[in-house]
Amino acid sequence: MQCTRILRILLGAALLIAALVPVVGQTTPATEQGPRKTSTPYSGDLTIFDYPERDEKLHIDQVMDLLSVTPGKAVADIGAGSGWFTVRAAKRVTATGKVYAVDINPEAVAYIQKRAQKDGLSNITTIRGSADDPRLPASKVDAVLLLKTYHEVAKPLDLMRNLRLALRPDARVGIIDRNGNGSDHGVPMKTVISEMESAGYRLQSEHDELVKGDRMDYFLIFSAK
Repeated sequence: MQCTRILRILLGAALLIAALVPVVGQTTPATEQGPRKTSTPYSGDLTIFDYPERDEKLHIDQVMDLLSVTPGKAVADIGAGSGWFTVRAAKRVTATGKVYAVDINPEAVAYIQKRAQKDGLSNITTIRGSADDPRLPASKVDAVLLLKTYHEVAKPLDLMRNLRLALRPDARVGIIDRNGNGSDHGVPMKTVISEMESAGYRLQSEHDELVKGDRMDYFLIFSAK
């Protein structure tokens, strides 16, 4: 009887230890957001983005060429801010195309609405997005640009997975940002590539020729797997 009791105690202890010790090789579920710092989304004066040299500095015409922003296409500007890229894309796609200006800041959304009306651009639709969802219509988007905003995205995996639902076949997703630690208005390029791959994208190309000489900035183009 005493031996049986001791065996039961030992067996119970073994089962408890097995339950508490993680399985070797077990990984964190892919649906969880990886911990990284993000910058506080900009909420200041939106007019600072519209300075004369910005077109040339960012090579925006070449960027749109690489993303195949052409007449009739549907483009998403995620983190649209003042609508600087939005209006340029809207003119490029002409009245036969469409641009979705997405921002989580209601003031930015209102600013772009007024800007589109002032410039007579009826092909712009504004969307109040969220940290995990751009809230774009399904299967409607041909090209996407996140211009110096990826480092502000608090839930990048969720956001980019939800973005995939809006993409048409062969859609291109461009990310222009700068290397940094997340909290300094930058994010490492390798982190962006890793997160995008986890969200179901593949890196198509890097365009070092369009970034500044200090090598802090980068321009990456992805497609959905």
